[in-house]
Amino acid sequence: MRKTNMPPISIKPNDGAAYQKLCAALRRGKNGLTVADICAATALPLSQVKELIPRAADEFSARLKVTESGEIIYSFPDGFKSRYRGFGVTLARFAKKFFAALGTIGMFVFKVWIMIMLIGYFVLFLAIALGSILISIYANSKNSSSRRGSVGFFGPGLFDMIFRLWFYSELTNSMTRRSTGRKRGGTASSSRPLHRAIFSFVFGDGDSRQDAADTQYKKAVIACIQARRGLITLPEFMAISGKSPVDAEQALMAFCVEYGGMPEATDDGTIVYRFEELLLRAHDQDRSFAGLSPPISGLKTFSRNPKTMNIWFGVINTVNLIFGSYFAINAARIGAVEFSAESTLNSLYDFAYMLFGAFSSNPLPLIAIGLGAIPLVFSALFWLIPAVRSHLLKKDNERVKFENLRRVGFTRIWTRPDEVREQDIRADIAECKPKNTRAAQERVLREMGAYSPPDIVIDDNGVTCYSFNELAREKAAVEKCRAGVSGERSRLGGVVFDSGE
Repeated sequence: MRKTNMPPISIKPNDGAAYQKLCAALRRGKNGLTVADICAATALPLSQVKELIPRAADEFSARLKVTESGEIIYSFPDGFKSRYRGFGVTLARFAKKFFAALGTIGMFVFKVWIMIMLIGYFVLFLAIALGSILISIYANSKNSSSRRGSVGFFGPGLFDMIFRLWFYSELTNSMTRRSTGRKRGGTASSSRPLHRAIFSFVFGDGDSRQDAADTQYKKAVIACIQARRGLITLPEFMAISGKSPVDAEQALMAFCVEYGGMPEATDDGTIVYRFEELLLRAHDQDRSFAGLSPPISGLKTFSRNPKTMNIWFGVINTVNLIFGSYFAINAARIGAVEFSAESTLNSLYDFAYMLFGAFSSNPLPLIAIGLGAIPLVFSALFWLIPAVRSHLLKKDNERVKFENLRRVGFTRIWTRPDEVREQDIRADIAECKPKNTRAAQERVLREMGAYSPPDIVIDDNGVTCYSFNELAREKAAVEKCRAGVSGERSRLGGVVFDSGE
């Protein structure tokens, strides 16, 4: 094993020109280059090339090859295309930010609209219903007959009006009690405002779990590196990150750039990644690392609200949909209403037309649009956005489940690569159970087989067994390499200077 003392990878201001030279040399080397080839082509110092090559390998998605003599060749079979620079990347980054900003603005506007609809329109519908009840009482007291035989979407009876008024107001009172945690005569158990609970139902509660999962997996990788004398292999990284071999290789190169790592080859040609700077720690109480212990990512939730609260939101939106449909249908069917001294008001539509007639000579557009079209469009969006979000959430959770199953499966294969069965790729928790578990297990085996082809045999019971012999050889070589790393590298030594003294 070649010994190196790599400084942490950080691109200093005067490294810009050197990095451009290195990239130009890599671009010309169609068949791949070693570190020595790059030095010969650029005349850059060896230490600087070793410092910059992981950055180039990450940016341009290099493929690493090991020769019989143990040298690493950096090649770019998919083209020398940057993952972080260029017109296409800049345009994609701008588009992502633009649509994110547009989405934020649209979300804000819709949030305002939600509060207007669920509160403002409730008050308006409540006033119309109350006015209709009073008119019905007055009309019934005179035993007046209906001006038209048909009264539209709702019936004109007093009992029907009172029932709808009670039902709609009871829904809102119940929602207020649930959102604030209050019961009649009780105290508040939760201070979450009603509007935040509504926004949680429509838009969710953000993606803080993903940030936590990324932090958790990075901490696990660092812990693995520190517990294994500064060395990590690609299969170990795959087991912790839950990534496929191709994605894991790119992610590990990015990890090298971020944490000062460098790929090296053992005497038998196995690629390992060395992170010597991560060993220089003042505290060693958390260096123990039992197995790979892959972090299992949690599933995303639709909303932090109780399930019953979200059901109430749906019911309230349905009531808005009914009112909007009623006014839209009657505006199209009845149209304008002419009143006379003998006219009576037998429906909500009659009362709304009379009410809006006090503000406009032609109240029909106000009713058709304000009480009909707008509530209908709102109700459709109020259903559509959570429905689409729920669909995407299920797909995202299936991806998380499969990544967790990858972690479990890759860990099992790396731990005992000589004999693996399909049923070994499992975990009895919901976070590791994709919808089609059998297909997911087969995919995990295929992906590891793409990295290290196994020998496949059928045992006496007809069960397929996979023997990853090359992976076992790689594991033995890495363990031998780790055993040869001196523990002195992780010792800081005594303090020779203290700024406080």
